[in-house]
Order: sequence, then C-alpha cells, then structure tokens
Amino acid sequence: MTEPLIPPEETPPAEGSTSSAHQERPDGGLWEHPMFWVSLIVLGAVLISLFFVFRIFGF
Repeated sequence: MTEPLIPPEETPPAEGSTSSAHQERPDGGLWEHPMFWVSLIVLGAVLISLFFVFRIFGF
C-alpha cells in the first residue's frame, strides 16, 4: 500500500528524527575557551620577541 501524500507545507516524518531534545554537555571550563589559548600564544610570542629586542640593543 502507498503512503498518503504530504502537503508541501508540512515536514514528512523521517527515521532518526532530531526533533527530540539533546542533553547538553557540561561546560569544559577554562580548557574550552579559545581566548585562553590565544593569550598564551601571544604572550609567548611577545616574550620571544622581547628576548631578541634586548639582545639587539645589548641590555
């Protein structure tokens, strides 16, 4: 037997529908925030550049 036609305004039912609520993951804290990692990289770059600036000017 055939299934009835679905009107264009409606979404047809599908297997594995994601309409049910998903459980949220807990916040990973400091380790999941990209600004933490960016600030570490920038701080390292600044320290390395200061090392060479001090070497050039003889401090």
